Amino acid sequence: MNKTANDQAIHPTITAEALAQLGDGRIAYVKSIRSEDVPTLFPQAPQIAPGMKLFVLHAADGTPIMLTDTREAALANAWSQELEPVSVH
Repeated sequence: MNKTANDQAIHPTITAEALAQLGDGRIAYVKSIRSEDVPTLFPQAPQIAPGMKLFVLHAADGTPIMLTDTREAALANAWSQELEPVSVH
């Protein structure tokens, strides 16, 4: 096996479409971000003071769903939308 084929065997790629279908589209995850990163994920969001720790609920494919100031609120939003939040490291 050459290096590229070996890398793909060890770290197979998965498409965004396949990620979106994980758990029949019902999987989500919460990630902490800095307020400075909000415009990248939520361009329509109002300007937020720098230096704040915020939390984003993401769909399995990485699509941001909602932004909040607590992890608990992000989890509650996932459950209210019948999404199963999972831990990612």
